[in-house]
Amino acid sequence: MYDTPMSLQICCVDFICDNLSALCEVQPAATADPKQTKMVFKDPETCFHANLSDQLLSTLSEKGKLNDESLSLFDPSVTALRHVSIHNAPVTSRGLRILKGHRVSQLEVTGIKDVTVNDIIGCLGEWTLSNLRILNVSRNTFLNNSKFCVVVSLSKLRNLHTLNVSFTEFNRHGLEIIAEDLPCLEVLDISCTEINDISPLRKCKNRLKSLSMYNLQLHKNSDPIGVVSDLVHLVQLDVSNDATRESIITSVATERFQVPEYLSRCETNPNLISVDVSGAADVAPCIVESFLEKHPKLNFFGLALTSISEYEMFQPESSWHRSHADLKISGESTEAQIMESLRRYLPRSTYMQKALFKLFNLSQGTEEPREDIIKLVLPAMKSHPKILSVQMAATACLYNLTRGDVGLKIHPVMLSKCVDLTLTAMENFPNHQQLQKNALLTICSDRILQEVNFDRFRCSRLVMECMCQFDDASMNRMSVAICSILAAKISTEQTTILGAKARYMKKLLMLVEERLVNHELDITLRFTLSALWNLTDEAPSTCNVFLTEGGLELFMKLLQLTDGEETENHVQVETKILGLLNNIAEVKILRHKLMREDFIMLIKQMLGGKHIDVSYFAAGILAHLCSDGDEAWRSIAGLDRYDILEDLRTVVSNWDQPKAEMVAYRSFSPFFPLLQSQDTPIQLWAVWAIHHVCSKNGKRYLTLLNDEGGHEHIYQLMQSSNIDPKVLAICQEILDKLKEHKGRPPRSCQDMEF
Repeated sequence: MYDTPMSLQICCVDFICDNLSALCEVQPAATADPKQTKMVFKDPETCFHANLSDQLLSTLSEKGKLNDESLSLFDPSVTALRHVSIHNAPVTSRGLRILKGHRVSQLEVTGIKDVTVNDIIGCLGEWTLSNLRILNVSRNTFLNNSKFCVVVSLSKLRNLHTLNVSFTEFNRHGLEIIAEDLPCLEVLDISCTEINDISPLRKCKNRLKSLSMYNLQLHKNSDPIGVVSDLVHLVQLDVSNDATRESIITSVATERFQVPEYLSRCETNPNLISVDVSGAADVAPCIVESFLEKHPKLNFFGLALTSISEYEMFQPESSWHRSHADLKISGESTEAQIMESLRRYLPRSTYMQKALFKLFNLSQGTEEPREDIIKLVLPAMKSHPKILSVQMAATACLYNLTRGDVGLKIHPVMLSKCVDLTLTAMENFPNHQQLQKNALLTICSDRILQEVNFDRFRCSRLVMECMCQFDDASMNRMSVAICSILAAKISTEQTTILGAKARYMKKLLMLVEERLVNHELDITLRFTLSALWNLTDEAPSTCNVFLTEGGLELFMKLLQLTDGEETENHVQVETKILGLLNNIAEVKILRHKLMREDFIMLIKQMLGGKHIDVSYFAAGILAHLCSDGDEAWRSIAGLDRYDILEDLRTVVSNWDQPKAEMVAYRSFSPFFPLLQSQDTPIQLWAVWAIHHVCSKNGKRYLTLLNDEGGHEHIYQLMQSSNIDPKVLAICQEILDKLKEHKGRPPRSCQDMEF
């Protein structure tokens, strides 16, 4: 059902990266500048072998935690870097100088705009300069301070076998230098550079094995096909283009590599095993078939963004395809082609968008888990976070691939990655309704919300923002459903941050009011009430915002609407309303706002209801209001506090324990003041409530009660001279459960008699 879990080494490296501040300390660097610091491991015995050093560095880079300071961790005395991989990190030459002490054979430093390629090479030690075999400086710059393209430093790398200078200012002059000065060069990527004439490559025609020149604009009179044909040892050729890319306007006419003409020369480059002509113009099927027959070693043919991939010969049911089953083809015509495109063209947003769009159509109605496809969608999302077309298609695909029963069979770690990248898409495109809707559809899953680990506070905040941004019934329903679940799973501090925002509260109360006006007790209302209930739990500031925004009057009207109805739906609505009002009643400084005759009469009426769920929360509200003593009740002429207390005693005394747990608590702190009350009915409700949750979910609540010192409060209540026998009996049962739960009495209760 699930893929093999992550290795222990990967888990440990992840832990180190996520806990740098705990495992490391910052010290002054041994430089003349007193402001410069370095990071060292606290444990002086720490030492990383080469493989582990490489993995730690690449993981820090992947997690966005690599900078000059964290680079200083890689002191040659405790680490040994061989394969260095740094991507899009805010590092400078100062940090990269740590590489001087390492013997690096493979170096990837990409997307570092503040450090020139010459600076990067200047940070390498003598051994590395003499022995470096692979260098990738894609998306960096060769421009010096005077904006001249300087590539001379590449000449120092005499043993270089592989060079990637794609997406840089690398030009024809640079190509002449490396063709002349790098005698071991076999693999070259000059995609999206300023090269417009590849004729210097003739100098390395007897050694170049791989050439990638995606999106090159070449002089019409430079004979690129002739140059490529002269590369007698060529086994890999990429002459792909973006189908929509316009030619660069220069003083000399340029054009794309002429794929039809090249393919028609069937005898050219007979040793090819990989050819990519993606984005090419149409070529007659007979020419394509002839080219493939003349290149029997070919194992990959790139046809993305072309209609060539739709040719009958490339369809799974064709006899030609069956006889060439080992030939991988990229394109958008079949699932296999799409997956190959997603694997090979990750940096190309146009390719990703087209492949994902086609994948969305294919993935509708997916009935079996396809983690293999999800693993291709996620890198596309991560690589192009700000490209709307990619994120739109990707979020739609994720919904298709994780929805319903299919999602139950996908590993939770994989689902967690899906959620994280979906949230990033929501952050980057807050005003795009369809993308936000795609995201909600994916996240609004019981499996994801209940079982998967992700940043629930971040998710709650983004969903709240989405809910406020758009007035869409289905989006509102999903938003409140998500928030109702997540609000119970985030910390009290986090619910307070969310609930204290007036715009969030206004939107939630507006959804309630719409249902009240229409007399519509639907699922959106129930989710909204649950969200409000959880957001106000032990959150005084949220409770205050609720009252300020008119929530009390609204909820009283809603209770009057449901009064007398005993359907399950009505009972659920009443329970959620009273649960929230109970949260407000727990806040001493806000209780005076509930001291209204109309409100208390309404709650008193609910107290006598047939359903214990409703009666329980009504009793809690009255217990808290009564706990403030006679003085607080003097302003209410029509009600007697002692009559309320007697009603409370009668109702609670007649309760039977329900079969299921009625309520969830974050802590028992709201009950402790009630245990100190001198009024038996208040004590009775509090101990009954504590006993209830401890009976239904002892593993959680008995531990919580013990950790919060609840046994002390209960013990003190038991020592009261005038304690009611029923209260005493319930207290004793709670302590018995605590003793059984721990296997021994709590240390502070050694003198108790059980």
